[in-house]
Amino acid sequence: MTITRFAPSPTGYIHVGNLRTALMNYLIARKAGGTFILRIDDTDPIRSKEEYVDALKEDLEWLGLHWDRVERQSERLDRYHDAAEKLRDMGRFYEAFETPTELDLKRKKQLNMGRPPVYDRAALSLDEAARDKLRAERGAGVWRFKLDQQRIEWNDGVLGDISIDAASVSDPVLIRGDGQVLYTLASVVDDTDMGVTHIVRGSDHVTNTATQIQIIEALGGSIPQFAHHSLLTGPQGESLSKRLGTLSLRDLRAQGVEPAALLSLMARLGSADPVELRTDMDALIDGFDISRFGSAPTKFDVNDLFPLTAHYLQGLDYQTVKPRIAELGVPEDLAPQFWAVARDNITTLGDLDAWWAMFRDGAEPVIDDEDAEFIVTAMTLLPEGPLDEGSWAAWTTAVKEETGRKGKQLFMPLRKALTGQAHGPEMAQVLPLLQVIRARG
Repeated sequence: MTITRFAPSPTGYIHVGNLRTALMNYLIARKAGGTFILRIDDTDPIRSKEEYVDALKEDLEWLGLHWDRVERQSERLDRYHDAAEKLRDMGRFYEAFETPTELDLKRKKQLNMGRPPVYDRAALSLDEAARDKLRAERGAGVWRFKLDQQRIEWNDGVLGDISIDAASVSDPVLIRGDGQVLYTLASVVDDTDMGVTHIVRGSDHVTNTATQIQIIEALGGSIPQFAHHSLLTGPQGESLSKRLGTLSLRDLRAQGVEPAALLSLMARLGSADPVELRTDMDALIDGFDISRFGSAPTKFDVNDLFPLTAHYLQGLDYQTVKPRIAELGVPEDLAPQFWAVARDNITTLGDLDAWWAMFRDGAEPVIDDEDAEFIVTAMTLLPEGPLDEGSWAAWTTAVKEETGRKGKQLFMPLRKALTGQAHGPEMAQVLPLLQVIRARG
């Protein structure tokens, strides 16, 4: 069975970068009829907050990404310590005591000598007496996994064949001096215990994947199928790292972005397939193929979400938006007509507020000086009695015959005088609705 996971750390709100990872893993699992695990990587007790756990669940539910089960790393600490003990017994885990300053000096020395800045394994030469002395002076050390210094190879679902020389990578720290189990060990133990078969994550994890493959092998696990998607940049290729905090899913939601728009963009962004609005999750699932994605940095422009949102809204029927329109105070008998008038002239549902305000309160007329006399004449020709969708044509025909104006010089001044705007819904629909609402007012 195909098993994937999304493993966020609850240290902040999830953003578009997190979503890309979550969505790819979700689509792979669903396409194969498999299992999608939401795993909360909360081994850091200081930075992990329960409010962020609740928020990320809410965000995923808003998008319709439903998990099959939830796992929490904070409830699995005994398993990580068991794995650590197994690695110690195998001679693959060792304690090191260098301070950050000492490590930095070592790296600088190696770079000056033209060597890779990797940990020199000095701690392996310490005898028990030396380790006891360092513990007494400095406290507990960190625990490093001893890599086999050979090439680590795998076929990546996005990047293709990968080969990394383990000798060019430092032995990874898996447990900090304060006893906190780090991501690299916890993730391997979880993926192994939970039978995870496919892992999609960012290309910044490639080196980390290499070390994890050796840890998985040391613990007797099966190697999942790894795929490393490209990292997102801004529309000009700039780094998004400093902006991701403003691109959280809840911020996008507050701006009126619809789930279908966000999912449609993120399911295709960076692939060889065009971005197309998909309003049905099954269509997204069926059309997803991880092998269609490229390795080059992928440009993300938040503005691309709004045309997709507008397209989505234009396809909604009245019953779907009825509760939102009711919140505006639109009379129920006029609400379907109001939606028919406004739907093609909004980008987000929030834009309905301004349109209803215009109908309800009237707009400040915009009348250019050269059109003042024309508007006075036109208003005297406005048909009496109830107006319908044919009234606009009848009115403008009469005005044309009286004034000689035609085309834009005829229609634009009338639109601006009635709505205060140069663009908007079809005036044939606007005119009768304006009459009814203002008559009630």
